[in-house]
Amino acid sequence: MITYDDVLSAAERLQGVAHRTPVLHSRGLDELTGGTIYLKAENFQRVGAFKFRGAYNRISRLSDAEKRAGVVTVSSGNHAQAVALAARLVGASAKILMPLDSPEIKIHGVEGFGGEVVRFDRYTQDREALVREIAEREGRVLVHPYDDEYVMAGQGTAVQELIEDSEPLTHVFVCVGGGGLISGSAVAAHALSPGVKVIGVEPEAGNDVQQSLLAGERITIPVPHTIADGQQTTAPGKLTFPVIQKYVSEIVTVSDAEIVTAMRFAFERLKIVLEPSGACAFAAVLAGKVDLTGAIVGVTLSGGNIDAGKFAGLMG
Repeated sequence: MITYDDVLSAAERLQGVAHRTPVLHSRGLDELTGGTIYLKAENFQRVGAFKFRGAYNRISRLSDAEKRAGVVTVSSGNHAQAVALAARLVGASAKILMPLDSPEIKIHGVEGFGGEVVRFDRYTQDREALVREIAEREGRVLVHPYDDEYVMAGQGTAVQELIEDSEPLTHVFVCVGGGGLISGSAVAAHALSPGVKVIGVEPEAGNDVQQSLLAGERITIPVPHTIADGQQTTAPGKLTFPVIQKYVSEIVTVSDAEIVTAMRFAFERLKIVLEPSGACAFAAVLAGKVDLTGAIVGVTLSGGNIDAGKFAGLMG
């Protein structure tokens, strides 16, 4: 299980490479929720999402032989772009498996960073089997989107910075897919804000982590249909789930409509663009899923990669 020392090691490695993204605060948002709300704007991170933190922390540790072999991963887009960029920075090639329905902006991002894209059908093909088959056949290093200690620790640096740049928190809201961000975030949050409540947020259609926590074991669900493409995972990770069990207070869910409301609020009131997964944790705060009266709250705005046409359609 990762520790806060792992997060600190990741932070040292990311210094001067990853952006220290801004922490936003809105008096109107405080009045609306009854708490003091700090928003960690990872939509301003390199590749437009928090994923660069974990990908670089993992890939920068490759040996020379591993760099020559190259890396491979599977992702709907943000981790894919992060791996492509991190690989380019260390001089390695990257092959990326991406679903057929991945947003075009994310596909173009991967290709722009020099990554080779291989498409697959997320609803009929086993993504884990596909990526491991390529890794074994080509000798590439698998950089898992979330089930990797270095990836988890790297993601935790976002909440580490959030607390350092605001104040000790009573609550932290984090979007949940496979669990890389929330596991690293929870470790950092408990180290810097003892007694904090870490709240994970999933789309209603894809609540595999919520079900798993209630069952006390990892539950697998069908690929969920939701606008939050970054959270269309089917089960929590083997490595992330024990951390979630230990450090996360609860998992709440939000509807696609509530996610759109959060995206609209961010655009109209905060003047920033968020993708659906990036607005998921914020949606739970706006929808009042947890009573935040008098609370000091941190929220991860995890990404902002969305096609202009799709964004306009959702806002309309």
